[in-house]
Amino acid sequence: MSTQTPHADQSFIRALLHNDVQAVEEIYRRFSPRVKHYVMQNSGTADDAADIFQESLVDIYNQARYKGLVLTCPFEPFLLMVCRRKWLNELKKRGRQGVTKDLDEQFNVGEDSFRDAEKTWADNEKARLFKAMLEKMGDRCQEIIRWSMTDKPQEEIAAKLGVTYGYLRKKKSECMAALISAIKENLSKWGLT
Repeated sequence: MSTQTPHADQSFIRALLHNDVQAVEEIYRRFSPRVKHYVMQNSGTADDAADIFQESLVDIYNQARYKGLVLTCPFEPFLLMVCRRKWLNELKKRGRQGVTKDLDEQFNVGEDSFRDAEKTWADNEKARLFKAMLEKMGDRCQEIIRWSMTDKPQEEIAAKLGVTYGYLRKKKSECMAALISAIKENLSKWGLT
């Protein structure tokens, strides 16, 4: 799970979640012209760009609401990455070749910013996969793993769970091995390999 501190631009995510009209208008004002230019430079129309922008904001909203999206990079490159992916998928559906101009080349966003945006996306997806696989485990394993993720000493956790320290260590090891195995099996299904 991602333990990084949220980026200051997490405020844009909160604005989407709380339907903060002024902040959402600011998102459109600041970022939609770049997406419009990008889409139109790459076989699209102004309407295509508006659709891509809107759909990308909905995707980000859904990631935040249902999957706990936490930005660890600036909002702009993250939004542009989502828009770019969405436009590439649309071009594939239409049977057209890929883009002619790269997004970071056009806007000087920078490779590092896109790398950070991709990492933020992947970290959030990995955290979601971890949670999903943990929830499929038995109650005892879930309890042991959740307690073990706290800062509490293992002896204290064993006492709280009413087991010996030796049993806790052995069971934790078995549960973690099963969890790691389940995660590895599902990485490609989640597009995280």
